[in-house]
Amino acid sequence: MKPTLFLTLALSFIAFASHGRQPSRPGGFSQATTTDAEVLKAAQFAVKAHDPKLTLKSVHAAEQQIVAGTNYKLSLTTSEGGKVDAVVWRKLDGSYELTSWQAVGADPAILKTEYIYDTGPYPQIHATTIVETPTGLVTAWFGGTAEKNPDVCIWVSRQLPDGKWTEGVETANGVQADGTRHPTWNPVLFQPKGAPLMLFYKVGPSPSTWWGELKTSTDGGKTWSTAQKLPKGIFGPIKNKPVQLANGDILCPTSNETDTKPSAWAIYFERTADLGKTWTRTELLHDGLKISAIQPSLLFLGVDKIQAVGRTRQGKVFQIASEDAGKTWGEISLTDLPNPNSGTDAVTLADGRHLLIYNHTARGRSPLNLAVSKDGKTWEASLVFEDEPKKEFSYPAIIQTKDGLVHITYTWKRAKVKHIVLDPAKLTTKLIVNGQWPQ
Repeated sequence: MKPTLFLTLALSFIAFASHGRQPSRPGGFSQATTTDAEVLKAAQFAVKAHDPKLTLKSVHAAEQQIVAGTNYKLSLTTSEGGKVDAVVWRKLDGSYELTSWQAVGADPAILKTEYIYDTGPYPQIHATTIVETPTGLVTAWFGGTAEKNPDVCIWVSRQLPDGKWTEGVETANGVQADGTRHPTWNPVLFQPKGAPLMLFYKVGPSPSTWWGELKTSTDGGKTWSTAQKLPKGIFGPIKNKPVQLANGDILCPTSNETDTKPSAWAIYFERTADLGKTWTRTELLHDGLKISAIQPSLLFLGVDKIQAVGRTRQGKVFQIASEDAGKTWGEISLTDLPNPNSGTDAVTLADGRHLLIYNHTARGRSPLNLAVSKDGKTWEASLVFEDEPKKEFSYPAIIQTKDGLVHITYTWKRAKVKHIVLDPAKLTTKLIVNGQWPQ
């Protein structure tokens, strides 16, 4: 045995003996006491290293392994609920490193779950959005005492190089020049190629009376320009992200809600070729009553072929397609996928598959599901992120980053912003038949 290795092992054995325990066999794991101070210290570190906003509830089982220091294999429960298997390495210098974190029973495609916003100066959040910038991920949501209240503002958080998220920063509000104040709504972040980051949002008392505003950032969301009010009749993307076409045009999926009774909900599309300086738009694409549809998401089905999917009041997800890069559109129709009049989002992956995140139910906003399609028509069941009756998990946003991973954010019970990271290569699917989620 090399002297340095012998010394390392000897120091590890001495460390264990000093805590009144029998050392485990070098190279193997042996049972440890869950109430041991060192075990609890390792468990606390694991939880905070995974997500600083979580707390440790209990340690169910623990094992220890002599290495160059000590490995602790832990089974624990956090404030998020559910069991987690974690491995923490306690180095010889006394520092710790989290080397493994896996929710028990979690799908292998789910790499990480965390809360970006957990607690703060306002009780309610909604309508998350997420984007990748050259300096990292940025997310936003609206938050205040309750949706529609004048104190509701747009909050932005950035992911730092160490993976942690900044506290939410108030980035936009509805305060007017005359001192009156309106709520803000539905932020949408978008990163054009070689241009400033864009933040679209709405201001106004209600969806039938609001208007669109735009802010930009040249430093990845650290600082923002003054608000620019969009031209009359232009709202920007109404909930879900735009897409940038091959010619550089930004195509925004949007919709209209009238103040008539019943309100007509109709989708249309806006386009800018100069980063929001000038705009064009289609007409409303349907009457908004036979199919009442809002909040489209855009998918790429081929050269110049785009499909939009989204929310309706008819209990189903809608679909509509364009053959000329969004200039003209076909007939709107309903899919077999259920929708409880709640927001959805979708993305086309680099490998050509399409992901749709939505509530697979005709009523309520739970469960929250992920479906996969190869052609945008036939959808297969993949994941159920949340399933708690009478609770709300809603208004998701979904993107694919340049490393190939998929990032999802959504409203968690109107109280938190939840973030999930997926490896799309590990997604497994089952066919959805007649709109029924497979068991």
